[in-house]
Amino acid sequence: MTAQATPSKDQAEVVLVGCGCPLRGMGWYHGVQMLNDEVPHAKLCHVVEPWFLGPGAEGPGGPEFGDFAKKAEADHGVGFHKSLADLPPVADGVKRLALISGRTVDNPRLMSEAIAAGCTTIYLEKPGAPTVAELEAMKNEAANKDVTVLMGYNKNVCKYVSKTRDFAASCDDGHVTFVSNNTYEPTAESLGECFERNAEGMLKNMAIHELALLVSFYDVSVDNIESVVADKDYSSMQTLKGPSGKDWTDFDKIKFTIKTKTGKSVSVQADRCGGDVSYATVTNSAGDELFRYNMPDEDDKANVKRLEEKYPGAMPYFFSQDPDYITVKDRVAAFCATGEEAKGIATIEIACETLKVAEYLVPVLQEQLK
Repeated sequence: MTAQATPSKDQAEVVLVGCGCPLRGMGWYHGVQMLNDEVPHAKLCHVVEPWFLGPGAEGPGGPEFGDFAKKAEADHGVGFHKSLADLPPVADGVKRLALISGRTVDNPRLMSEAIAAGCTTIYLEKPGAPTVAELEAMKNEAANKDVTVLMGYNKNVCKYVSKTRDFAASCDDGHVTFVSNNTYEPTAESLGECFERNAEGMLKNMAIHELALLVSFYDVSVDNIESVVADKDYSSMQTLKGPSGKDWTDFDKIKFTIKTKTGKSVSVQADRCGGDVSYATVTNSAGDELFRYNMPDEDDKANVKRLEEKYPGAMPYFFSQDPDYITVKDRVAAFCATGEEAKGIATIEIACETLKVAEYLVPVLQEQLK
């Protein structure tokens, strides 16, 4: 039995809450990056996984999770627990960080339990909570307990975002469009499963990263939106049956332009079946493309290839965003361990406004696409 993992003086003791299935779960990929020592300020010490250590142990993904847990325990001294209440007390001088990557609907409860378990910093995966009201309550609870909550909006630190924003700032007539793609099959079965698993919907799930960019960098807030116009030729909304047999209505692709009262204009385009390259463009008023930057770029593609060989069958988007996941985790962990400012990382306040914008946009866009 390997000794329990412990952080060094410049590392946060990380509790990964919601690991999910190996090769499928975002939490699993966060865990793998930390186990590989790719996140200098983060030491993965504990994993809390209620489903696969409970009722899901024998079901789909359960045996794979069991194998992962055995290896992480034996090779790295990681402790595995069914609930946050099972964690040992925080050792003297240690700063404990919870990385919450569970189902969105469980996040409010998991955050309360993480605070009770001695976590002074929370890394919360997007969108944070199913509704604005729940996220506002979480923000207030954290403030009352003097706990800092930072968000896993990795596109805030992406190379393609910063390069596009820099180019747009350098020209007088430049309109930015952020394009998000994913790799679901364009079938009723594949999209129905996607709609059900991501029941909060496209704008609160996949495109929430782009909305966070709009809130962070383009003055977009519900109070400052002057107009929203959907691109009807591009956009598509469907009602499909999920694995449970229940009907789910969502956008499988959407494009829209927001104009603010302060004179800014920016567009978002998202496609569940658009492939594995996300990008941003700058166009002029005539619609000519002046600039485009892809994620992954040429430098990243070599890394993607290496990761595909290392983790065959894993979700492709893990690999294209691999360096950004590391950056966000390391800045949050460094803040937890040493108090160093987490530059560029979205706060829970930005997350609240982002979720408000998403809730505002859904009925507006649905109405336009009827």
